[in-house]
Amino acid sequence: MPSPPIQPPDFTGKRVLVTGGSGFIGTNLLLRLASEPAIILNLDLKPPPVAALGASWCACDITDEAATRRAIVGFAPHYVLHLAGRTDMLGKTLADYAANTAGSRNVVEACRASSSIERFILTSSQFVCGPGALPASDVDFRPHTIYGESKVVAERELRALDPGFVWSIIRPTNVWGAFHPRYPQEFWRVLRRGFYIHPAGRQVIRSYAYVGNVVEQALALLGAPPDSVQRRVFYVGDPPGELLEWVDGFALALTGRRVRKVPIAVLQAIALMGDFMEAVLGRAPLTSSRLRSMTEDYPTPMEPTFALLGPPHFSLAEGIAATMAWLRTLPEFADAPQSR
Repeated sequence: MPSPPIQPPDFTGKRVLVTGGSGFIGTNLLLRLASEPAIILNLDLKPPPVAALGASWCACDITDEAATRRAIVGFAPHYVLHLAGRTDMLGKTLADYAANTAGSRNVVEACRASSSIERFILTSSQFVCGPGALPASDVDFRPHTIYGESKVVAERELRALDPGFVWSIIRPTNVWGAFHPRYPQEFWRVLRRGFYIHPAGRQVIRSYAYVGNVVEQALALLGAPPDSVQRRVFYVGDPPGELLEWVDGFALALTGRRVRKVPIAVLQAIALMGDFMEAVLGRAPLTSSRLRSMTEDYPTPMEPTFALLGPPHFSLAEGIAATMAWLRTLPEFADAPQSR
């Protein structure tokens, strides 16, 4: 018989530090931790988007070394989940991602100065190894975008510092769910208005991650045997699957219909026109780079995570249903079809 899934640790009386707890994954993590008997501190520049989480928030810029050290050493956490950083793709140089490089180093150094740390998790990204061959090892890097490069720096810094406590690295895949900062204004809006078209006749394999599964997997890693997680990398999220399944799931939830499929040759012609529009107007509904992203496989090695922690906690259908419940609280999606 398979071993039972690893569970999060007993948080009774434990101090849990979450950096970046006001962000997308962080908000979902703090909402999950609210049911635990733990003492929580959220270090973030911005207040949390949920008022009930405000009591645990401490304004802190992790690129400020002294402030970061004061906050972490003063709190003396037992568990640290380091999520803070810049996650958009708009930066032009590595210096634009100082929160991911210098900021992560400051957090690790501050934790080294605290004798209370039992477990530490650094949040990296699947973008440290771009589309193509799966990484051959935890340190096989082929960064995708400057953002991905900044996360490579963060991973290397942690290994070089090698603090004297149990640490792991998680690489979330393409994360979606409640409180996503862009999808409501971008992808889900396009789907809702019926403007999304999908390339016909091509199976595209992607790694997606319902945020609830990312949270459960991160917490379970805190409860795993130390020798099974020490200095190891874990991709967190859902099993790689066909992109169309995920897209159709949301299309049905938002409109009651599956997405329209268009021959790839037609999309290529539209994308070329979009390239011209973007050059002239600065934006376009479809460009060659977006089309390439839509048609490019990007699987990730999830098997070690599932082998240790068991299968994801939530199914695709459950994740979509929970996300839709949140989306319906937003004015634009308030009249979205109810699940049957």
